[in-house]
Amino acid sequence: MAGKLELGCAVLGALCLIYYVIIVLYAGFDVDFAWFWAAGGIGFLLYGLLIRYGALHPNAITTWAVRIILVLLVTGFVTAGAAATQIIGAMTAKAPQNLDYMIVLGAHVRGTVPSRALRKRLDCAAAYAKANPDTIFFLSGGQGSGEDITEAEAMYRYLTEAGVDGDRLIQEDRSTTTEENLKFCSQIREIKDKKVGVLSNNFHVYRAGLMAKKLGYQHVARIPAPSDAVMQVHYVVREIFALAKAKLRGNI
Repeated sequence: MAGKLELGCAVLGALCLIYYVIIVLYAGFDVDFAWFWAAGGIGFLLYGLLIRYGALHPNAITTWAVRIILVLLVTGFVTAGAAATQIIGAMTAKAPQNLDYMIVLGAHVRGTVPSRALRKRLDCAAAYAKANPDTIFFLSGGQGSGEDITEAEAMYRYLTEAGVDGDRLIQEDRSTTTEENLKFCSQIREIKDKKVGVLSNNFHVYRAGLMAKKLGYQHVARIPAPSDAVMQVHYVVREIFALAKAKLRGNI
């Protein structure tokens, strides 16, 4: 049993470290939460060493340490698996037609250029706008670090260049969080009792939908845009922790 557990830790540790290297090579060292994979990899390898030490030098302290850590890991995996099931389920949601409003959640802008994640959201919004000419869009996002214009303005420019009528686009340019995105849009116009879509990258729409309902939106549709395939596992794992944080804060 100890040998199999040690081997499992070695495999998981190696996979975490390999994925960390892939993330860094693909997207750089400044990727949010990337440290988790390095820390996880080192943690699994150290746990494997603890198991080996306990097998070679059995004592009560080491035995109980191995057992307690194992219980914590199993509990964590089960809890994370339950959350991941909800997140992944929302990733396949189908967009209902003829929504009254669509809130496009902002993402990072590099200078004046939408990031890759934001472009995926905007391409999804443009396609929906073409198929649903009566839907009004809220473009929600303020100006953050490294951004020369607000995210809302960057989204407006991108969508109008894609052929969407500017009269259908409402800019909300103060928000810095998902909760503020939803809250500030409803302050611009009374939309909580309307049919509203919340559009974001697929891993994010489950939490965004929960936040919208918590804020009083009565008819919410989750609209998942694609996300980067290489980063997909990272995004889902990061979102599990974001869900836990939102739950602790009472945002969902």
